[in-house]
Amino acid sequence: MEASPPNRPRKPRRRWRWHVPPALVHGGESLAGAQVLEEVQGPLGLLLWETYRDVALWSATDPEDREGLFSAGAAAARKQAMEAVGADPALERGLRGAAAVLSDPVGAQEAEVMAACRQAADWAEQRGLLATAVALATAAALASPTNAGAAFRVGQIARRNNEGARAETWFRRAVGLGRQAKDWASYSEAFLGLGNLYKQRGNYPAARRFHIRGLRAARRHALRDIQGRALHDLFTIAVETSPPIEAQELAKLAFRAYGPRHPKLPALAHDVAYFWMSQGRFEPALEVFRAVLPHLHEPSERIICAGNVGRAAGAAGDRAGFEDAWEQVWAAEPEWERLQMAPQALLELAHGASTLRDWVRAERSAESAREQGQRRGMGQVVMESEAVLDAARRKRAVEQPALPAGANVASAEDTQDLAADLVRSLRGAAAR
Repeated sequence: MEASPPNRPRKPRRRWRWHVPPALVHGGESLAGAQVLEEVQGPLGLLLWETYRDVALWSATDPEDREGLFSAGAAAARKQAMEAVGADPALERGLRGAAAVLSDPVGAQEAEVMAACRQAADWAEQRGLLATAVALATAAALASPTNAGAAFRVGQIARRNNEGARAETWFRRAVGLGRQAKDWASYSEAFLGLGNLYKQRGNYPAARRFHIRGLRAARRHALRDIQGRALHDLFTIAVETSPPIEAQELAKLAFRAYGPRHPKLPALAHDVAYFWMSQGRFEPALEVFRAVLPHLHEPSERIICAGNVGRAAGAAGDRAGFEDAWEQVWAAEPEWERLQMAPQALLELAHGASTLRDWVRAERSAESAREQGQRRGMGQVVMESEAVLDAARRKRAVEQPALPAGANVASAEDTQDLAADLVRSLRGAAAR
């Protein structure tokens, strides 16, 4: 009989420590935080830059070495500068909280300084001062270097400011910090941030992988809101890369995850309606666009939705609906220069007029879309506008999208059911 192998002692299990990579604190500027001085002129810009600089210096100094870090009169001088500037109350609260590093560098608390800097960053972001917001969000993340949410926020604003390299390093840092601290919300969201960053770069396979990782983490930890956003993003990626039936299934999953009262539901519904319009499903798209419009309050969002209503109504033969959309888009003509989506809205309206064979309006709207698009460097809009314009002058309708053939397309019944569910939820939310 063969002898049993001797029992070998088990090797001690190695404890894995999640790696937290460093992040880009500065871009290519010669002076740290110089983008603040470039973006915000005068005394306020100087005050914001000094806040960033002081918090960064305080954060980089060991706590036992912070005594005497700043001059005795620094706090009083900062207070005087804030009074002289007369900053917005929301910003002033943030600046006063951050100034704790001057008045009490030893006793100032990381969490309080971080929160103050984040408040100032939010103020800047809301006003479109994205370079300043990045600097102040970075100050917040430096003040509390183990806080995953603060790291994620830097990545989020940096991505909005088209600083892809900086954004990526902060998102990856947020993943590591979130894993270490078991902050699963920040951990999951950081993957979505990376996914959206790669989607902006056109790398859809990588974007999809990151979103799936974020979705799985959100599911493991019952984070329903993040599940909805991950599925919503996966839907937009599938629109570009997958068969239409797969995209529609993801849209349904995102709708279920959001639920009927979620604030992101109008955005999802608008994206789904545009997806249908691109397939030639104009009737359900029109129903949903109309239900979305009352939920939109930002002028640029309203104008593009009105333009989409015009295109879908024209293709569906709804002349009254087209007329109403036309009035809404042209009523905003004095604001077109500042509305980012105005050129696209005018182009959609030109498509609607072309389908209705209203050549005068098709030509007028296409010319305006081309002009507005040229001013913004929107090459695709300019090219499409010229095609519609040429067709209108020849009195020929531009060919509209048609439903793809084959088994990879959702049925008309499934589409109509989803459209009805979206419209019912949007109308119910509007009535509350």
